[in-house]
Amino acid sequence: MPIAITHARAGAGIQAPLVTIETHLANGLPSFQIVGLPEAAVRESRDRVRAAIQTSGFDFPRRRITVNLAPADLPKDGGRFDLGIALGILAASQQIPGSALEGREFLGELGLDGTLRPVGGTLAAALAAAVDARELIVNPEDGAEAGLASAARVRTADHLITVCAGLQGQGELDEGRPVEAEPDRYPDLADVRGQHQARRALEIAAAGGHHLLMVGPPGSGKSMLAARIPGILPPMSEAEALETAAIHSLRDTGHLQRDWRARPFRSPHHTASGVALVGGGSTPRPGEISLAHHGVLFLDELTEFQRSVLDVLREPLETGTIHIARAARQAEFPARFQLVAAMNPCPQGFDCDLGARCQCSPEQMARHRRRLSAPLLDRIDLAIEVPRIPPPELAAHGAPGEDSRTVAQRVALAQERQRQRQGSLNRELAGQALDQHATLEPDDRALLDRAAERFLLSARAYHRILRLARTIADLESSDPITTAHLTEALSYRALDHWRTQ
Repeated sequence: MPIAITHARAGAGIQAPLVTIETHLANGLPSFQIVGLPEAAVRESRDRVRAAIQTSGFDFPRRRITVNLAPADLPKDGGRFDLGIALGILAASQQIPGSALEGREFLGELGLDGTLRPVGGTLAAALAAAVDARELIVNPEDGAEAGLASAARVRTADHLITVCAGLQGQGELDEGRPVEAEPDRYPDLADVRGQHQARRALEIAAAGGHHLLMVGPPGSGKSMLAARIPGILPPMSEAEALETAAIHSLRDTGHLQRDWRARPFRSPHHTASGVALVGGGSTPRPGEISLAHHGVLFLDELTEFQRSVLDVLREPLETGTIHIARAARQAEFPARFQLVAAMNPCPQGFDCDLGARCQCSPEQMARHRRRLSAPLLDRIDLAIEVPRIPPPELAAHGAPGEDSRTVAQRVALAQERQRQRQGSLNRELAGQALDQHATLEPDDRALLDRAAERFLLSARAYHRILRLARTIADLESSDPITTAHLTEALSYRALDHWRTQ
């Protein structure tokens, strides 16, 4: 009794586990059964595949057909297995050679006329197929995404007949042509007038990958500053860009944008839910924190977010990953983002200018501050005040500040110094590595201890100050951390006094 074997890839987060499609034809009453934990869309493949085979001019075998999707305990969803199932039936019925299926993987949904449709998420499948040294055959639209994996062999076809002709040597399948990346276009830091301390904080945050909170009245330039952080970060490596593109492909249903090489900058509205931030759904999809992987997550009007929503950020800020568990599905997505947040100093907003004209009562201020939990604030490395710019300074026509390219050069040198020394950015320093690379002189250690006691700093905040001082020293190409570096790092803890009030 003939058996044909084809291969495909399931979707499980940004992973693409291999699925072996076993097709068996047996004598008996005609039937068509798919087993191996298929969901509704996969079970419906029976009708799509039958019609596609018949309308493409092939014979649909009137036998007992059993298709097994292995491994049996891996949930399968979507129409991505249609092409593999159809080819398995054709090979089992000896209408195409079974040997042509070896060394290849197939992904695609079939229309009733045999048209091959895109399924999305093929970049992860192409990366996995390259590891197993197999050729991947997909729809041309999916081929533009899968072709980004330079190590993968990707072929495209738009119809079942075209695929079968290529497998039988009656024509060459087209190669997957990757989507061309557009040049990075970021807002320039030279557009920002004044705000010298904020510009300095942006540079330090970018150099060490630190999280930043800006506190200031509306219109002081907080959003403008945040939007310019991607422009001073070094370009992503090939591996980082592919990983980020694979995540966006899952969320955007396969329609990869041409700016896939640019650093992500995500700015969800303050009405966003916790699921919107971390991801979820019956079939887990990445949320905003994963879409900001290797980029910036900007939360404007931080105190307007639900406190429970903000607290879901605490774990991924530490681990760089988010694990989503549902009743039937689990998925893990990377979430190594840089958090940049902005908030008003008090509830009144326009009536307040960092205390100069604030009319808020102590109860109002306390209620405003309680919108942010102490554990979340503890995970922020820099907290700075961004005052309103005086009109004369705003209207001045003097020389602009440094542009993004100049600052980006210093940031790149500082990051390269960190990677050569410890193999990671300073924000990832911990344990013995932190003790080794962020040592202080006895007087400086005593200064930090006094500050920790005065502002009731946690061990986490204590270590974050050390990492911040290490980054400031790296920007100046200094091996030791000096008193000036430490005191500047301490000056960026503007909200620690909240604990003592």
